[in-house]
Amino acid sequence: MRITPAVAMLLTTTTAIAMAVLTVPAAQAAPPPPPAADAARIHLDALTVHAEGSMDGYTREKFPHWTNQGDNCNAREVVLKRDGENVQVDAKCAAISGTWRSPYDGAVWTRRDDLDIDHMVPLAQAWRSGADTWTTARRRQFANDLTGSQLWAVTDNVNQAKGDKDPAQWTPPLASFRCMYARSWIDVKYRYALTADAAEKTALGRLLDTC
Repeated sequence: MRITPAVAMLLTTTTAIAMAVLTVPAAQAAPPPPPAADAARIHLDALTVHAEGSMDGYTREKFPHWTNQGDNCNAREVVLKRDGENVQVDAKCAAISGTWRSPYDGAVWTRRDDLDIDHMVPLAQAWRSGADTWTTARRRQFANDLTGSQLWAVTDNVNQAKGDKDPAQWTPPLASFRCMYARSWIDVKYRYALTADAAEKTALGRLLDTC
């Protein structure tokens, strides 16, 4: 059959459209969402106000983290797969390619080495807020919590700037994420019955005003 220029152009266009459809990345996943702002305010009011405790006795090893989640995947690898687009992993469950958008600053990355898995409420912050009295099992659960909005794939140097600061000391550079940040922080502290100092609680209230 002779293919005319018009038919060839139609075939080329159809093929291009089909390829575009096949390569459209899936919608980016995210941690399980925290309660909405109204519920977050109620939970914020319920947080016990208490000055932060000391760091005496703290080490990260007291929060066993990146534990095995099955299929050779630790919690860190699970988050990388969950929060990225078109993520490919090797036989050891390590992400070898994909695209990640950091919610803290909106930056887009294609190398896993540019990402940290952040604990929304940092381990040291939790220690100063009541986790110093927990069992190791409870601290392990907290450090690997995939059931709530505790673990996030974010730009590494932004996470390092956050460190173990609370929302009175640090907020995400991306203003549009600050509502979600407050809701997530409150949800983690509420679910784990952690305390908040006065400045932290006030800052969280202000962030909820952006919702």
